[in-house]
Amino acid sequence: MKKLHLLVIKSFIGPFILTFFFVIFVLLMQFLWKYIDDLIGKGLEWNIISEFLLYTSASLVPMALPLAVLLASLMTFGNLAENLELLAFKSSGISLVRIMAPLMVISFIVSVGAFFFANDVMPVANLKMRSLLYDIQQQRPELTIRPGVFDNTLEGYSIRIGDRDHRTNLLRDIWIYDHTDDQGNVSVTVADSGYMKMSADEKHLLLTLYNGRSYIELQDQKKENRHIKSYPHRRDRFDKQEMIIEMTGFGLNRTDERLFRNSYAMMNLSQLQHFDDSLTADMDLYKEKIRTTVDQALVGKPKKALLSPPAPVSDTTVKLAEPEEPRVVQIHVDSAFNELTKLERRRAITQAINFARSNKSFINTHASTGEWKVSRLRRYQIEIHRKFTLSLLCLIFFFIGAPLGAIIRKGGLGVPVIVSVLLFLIYYVISITGEKFARDNIMQPFWGMWISTFIMVPVSIFLTYKAANDSVIMNIETYFTWLKKLNEGVRKILRLL
Repeated sequence: MKKLHLLVIKSFIGPFILTFFFVIFVLLMQFLWKYIDDLIGKGLEWNIISEFLLYTSASLVPMALPLAVLLASLMTFGNLAENLELLAFKSSGISLVRIMAPLMVISFIVSVGAFFFANDVMPVANLKMRSLLYDIQQQRPELTIRPGVFDNTLEGYSIRIGDRDHRTNLLRDIWIYDHTDDQGNVSVTVADSGYMKMSADEKHLLLTLYNGRSYIELQDQKKENRHIKSYPHRRDRFDKQEMIIEMTGFGLNRTDERLFRNSYAMMNLSQLQHFDDSLTADMDLYKEKIRTTVDQALVGKPKKALLSPPAPVSDTTVKLAEPEEPRVVQIHVDSAFNELTKLERRRAITQAINFARSNKSFINTHASTGEWKVSRLRRYQIEIHRKFTLSLLCLIFFFIGAPLGAIIRKGGLGVPVIVSVLLFLIYYVISITGEKFARDNIMQPFWGMWISTFIMVPVSIFLTYKAANDSVIMNIETYFTWLKKLNEGVRKILRLL
């Protein structure tokens, strides 16, 4: 039995390591493709690129482990079934569950290791990767200026471009505000088109502008003639103009990582739980504040706001009057309203409308703040559940991949890869949908993050049961045989009729 377990383990370890690095590579390429515009053309050194790829790869490990376990288990048991080794084991009286036993232990260890990696290592990797990505994005500001948005990355300048031709890097509709003198918008340059590039030493930004004009307010002359209502300025038109802007401090400056520590992706389980409790308490206080304010607006208004104040009572009468015990009196609104005079009715209706409008305005104003607080709280709650779901997924995918490989009886990188990708896509779509519902507060974070797991667990149990009983659910001929029997049964019934 020890030799059998050793054979199964050796058959699993090789594909697992191979598929793990393959999945990491695919996920890394997908991540780089997403941020390719922020990374290319930055003149980064090889050590910076290596550091960034290392941190990014580490942050992808919890996602890669479940898919690697699924693909490796499919390949392992598919090869054993295809080479009739699995049939030989079963003919010797060894059940499929006993064959899977050593890999169950390995999958459990991988699942536990994935949890501790996601809890202890991934937050640090995310923190360093995100801070380094931010530093890379800020290194070359001429590439980060987005069309239609004023960019204040350059100290003392505010630049806006209307459009950018990505093939020729030609910029159109350029506006440049010079704030280097700290005197406001006194110097403006507008150009129809132009080019922007870095100097060879990357210390200056070179601007070549075409067909434009500049506007400069002459502040010195304005001060001299401050008693005269005149606004001296200078206008210049140009066909071509070159500007040089100093880029001091625009190398790859490393930002303090503490600025990113409060993000939910940079925290372990205890930190997330602390923020969850703090945000929940803050949300409860916020709701109580709104409720108290609304209650005071509805029932805390002084009665004199609706009715005329009572006639004044002399001090002697107040002293002689005996205090009355409080009592509950049932008042019908319609009856009380009918007892009012026409003037008091009109005044009561007007005041009620004003109170309702005031409350509506108050609630609408604070609704967006409440939604933002709930959205932020949901982010931390989702991240707490994610650390458990991705770890448990390693074990679930093993109980899907191993029996499915024994049923399919195909090894290699053909059918197992296709089946693994399809199963992972199904899980990923369900998981992303549940996460979106949780973020939008349509579904509780627990159900949103665990619904995909609750769907996959019955599938794994069903496949393990079918594989242990030598089911042929993946054999197409079985379904054709069932259809033939159904067709014959229908014909017999029609003959009898």
